[in-house]
Amino acid sequence: MRDPAFWRGKRVLLTGHTGFKGGWAALMLQEMGAEVTGLALAPEPMPCLFDKAEVGSSLQSIIGDIRDAETVDRALATSRAEIVLHCAAQAIVRDGYKDPVATYATNVMGTVHVLDAIRRSKHVRAALVVTSDKCYENREWLWPYRENEPMGGHDPYSSSKGCAELVVAAYRQSYLAEAGIGLASARAGNVIGGGDWSKARLVPDLIRGLSAGEPILIRQPDAIRPWQHVMDALLGYFQLVEKLWHDPKVFAQGWNFGPDDASAMTVRAIADLLVREWGDGAAWQQDEQAGPHEAQMLRLDSSRARALLGWQPAYGVEQAITSIVEWHKADLAGETMLNVTRAQIKAHKACGAIS
Repeated sequence: MRDPAFWRGKRVLLTGHTGFKGGWAALMLQEMGAEVTGLALAPEPMPCLFDKAEVGSSLQSIIGDIRDAETVDRALATSRAEIVLHCAAQAIVRDGYKDPVATYATNVMGTVHVLDAIRRSKHVRAALVVTSDKCYENREWLWPYRENEPMGGHDPYSSSKGCAELVVAAYRQSYLAEAGIGLASARAGNVIGGGDWSKARLVPDLIRGLSAGEPILIRQPDAIRPWQHVMDALLGYFQLVEKLWHDPKVFAQGWNFGPDDASAMTVRAIADLLVREWGDGAAWQQDEQAGPHEAQMLRLDSSRARALLGWQPAYGVEQAITSIVEWHKADLAGETMLNVTRAQIKAHKACGAIS
């Protein structure tokens, strides 16, 4: 069972708060009463969730780069954090191909800097490093990946996430377990939600085209991914941190947070759902230009999180798509997006998702 009061007054350092997943995490943590300090690069130029939903309006926002160890040290000292949620990352597969050095520097050495600051901290009790479902050595098989599968990665982004998992394991075994600090990693599927304008991602690309009334080109329509609303993944992270706080010896390990099997769908199916929900005669077509290699089949086995954490997604993929369309149509209508985002968090809570 979750403790509804757990997060009230907890001091949290959240890296990546200017990004999509980090922005939602910041608002959800504040909704639960946490005192949040964010560390991240400056937000992308508008549109971005950080500005649209006024994410920085009620937290301490530190603009800095996790590739600089001194910056991370100062942020952790300033926050006096008891809990660290490390979400900052270079998160785009295609950007990994374009700039592998920066991708490894951020996703591997950035993680090292965060964990080394925690190692020397006197006040951190629990930490969670968010990696990716792409951290596994993808063999393109039909069954879902379990937490004990080998790490790997065909492309620089995926490989960097596998490397980050190895860093987490090394710091846990060498330093943090002995110090009584609970350290875990979280591997979610393709998270989707309102306010994501990232480039070279399916749902943001669709939203851009739909909002502008422009043709929408889709890469690899038959690729299968585990789609889930960002709030469902974040809920799993929060539940895991609560367990880490109380019982680090049991819960300090890697965890999958993937959707139900029915939500592991093709790119084609997601695109069809979204354009149908949007209406207005929207449609898409396949991009015939060949791009860099991307995995065709990827699913997660989240049995451990369901059994030991009691976690399960509140939203199926159709409800997730509906909430995304509602968010972006509200934005186009000029509504106050902080209020809209908070309302969606409350609606998610009403489904029994957040205590």
